[in-house]
Amino acid sequence: MKLVTVALLALMRTVVCATINVPVDDASADILQDEMIEGGHIGKASTMHLPITPDDVQGSFKVPLYLKNGLDPESRRKDRLKRARTMKSLAESTLSNIAPLTNVRDYYYYGYIGIGSPPQKFSVIFDTGSSNIWVPGEACRSTACVAHRRFDKDRSSSFLAKSQKIEIQYGTGFIAGDVGLDTVQVSSAVVLRNQSFALTSMEDKTFDLPRSQFDGLFGLGFTGGAEGGVEAPVDTMLRENILQEPLFGVKLYSSNNKGNGEITFGSYDKNYSDKMSWLDVYGDYFWATTMEGIFYGDETVNYLYGAEKINNLTASMSSQEKARASRKALLDTGSSLIYGDPFSLAAMSIRIGADPTSGEVPCSALATLKPFHFVLGGKPFTMNPSEYIYHDEINNVCEVQWMPVSEYLWVMGIPFLQTHYSVYNIKDRKIGLARATN
Repeated sequence: MKLVTVALLALMRTVVCATINVPVDDASADILQDEMIEGGHIGKASTMHLPITPDDVQGSFKVPLYLKNGLDPESRRKDRLKRARTMKSLAESTLSNIAPLTNVRDYYYYGYIGIGSPPQKFSVIFDTGSSNIWVPGEACRSTACVAHRRFDKDRSSSFLAKSQKIEIQYGTGFIAGDVGLDTVQVSSAVVLRNQSFALTSMEDKTFDLPRSQFDGLFGLGFTGGAEGGVEAPVDTMLRENILQEPLFGVKLYSSNNKGNGEITFGSYDKNYSDKMSWLDVYGDYFWATTMEGIFYGDETVNYLYGAEKINNLTASMSSQEKARASRKALLDTGSSLIYGDPFSLAAMSIRIGADPTSGEVPCSALATLKPFHFVLGGKPFTMNPSEYIYHDEINNVCEVQWMPVSEYLWVMGIPFLQTHYSVYNIKDRKIGLARATN
């Protein structure tokens, strides 16, 4: 049976810029120092710092070092300036707005951030279904904290305490802690100054290892959905004009394909531009939109419970009134499954021959099943049988990738987002969806 990790409504829902000190011999250090001084980058330095990925460095990597030549003083000066420009170009080219994600058996994806000065590295779930950042605090003695990286505020020269307590209750998880402000590095090109985050002093067993390989959460929802009245990081990005474009794009690959994923901050994959459908975000909390129907194959039966009645009632309403009355669906990068009302899901399961209680379906039936079409924001988005059914090939067990939790709000989690490239426009409050091309 496939295990489940659920987002805000049921549980929880990339690269950090670290630095490496590259020692050089005295002669080379002097030259590098001269180049950087003449280029206007530094005062005095005995080591050079380059951004790297958060993964542990194996072996070594090369940086260009230049030796003095026999040119005349004026030529040497010009040559040094030219090399300084080259070094500056090199440094700028290493800046990245992409946060790589690691896929943990299609249950959840995590990436890395750095908090503090110097940055302390943490693995986090980037979660569009919540709005707070939290990581274990140094003082936390819960088993979940002790087994993970913990933030030591005394090691950060930029940390500011807020004298504020915070508690966050998830569907099957709970954390409590203190609020602080510090520098948060999402990637080498995305750095949030004085960003609010929580240092946990208590975490329940939901976040214990080995189930939770991540240290904390990085909420990508709006400030309206943040606990404790803190500013959500996406609103900090917007207010500080950190991003080239006020949006981010998410690719989640399945484990039987490319395996991992990535979040691009400030841009998105323009190969999807012509295929992108843009949906209005409803509310000021998370990335939710309206949901009008669920259809199987080319059938006309709407499997979304109550949708026909709602659609008939709202036919003469304004767009705002219709959106208020419609069912809602949350796009959630941190939920392991699709969650919805039990009436719709039971009917869907019965239609494809699955047990409505266990969700199991005969694997032999996969070849004869048809796609489901989910209508979001008035537009259909398709999931094929191999995408809405999980196949445990070792035990030859097949089961649907949905679970009932709510009669009203649907959560379109990882199975849906693996099949659709998603873009989140923070400023215009729009969600872009396009069929993923893996």
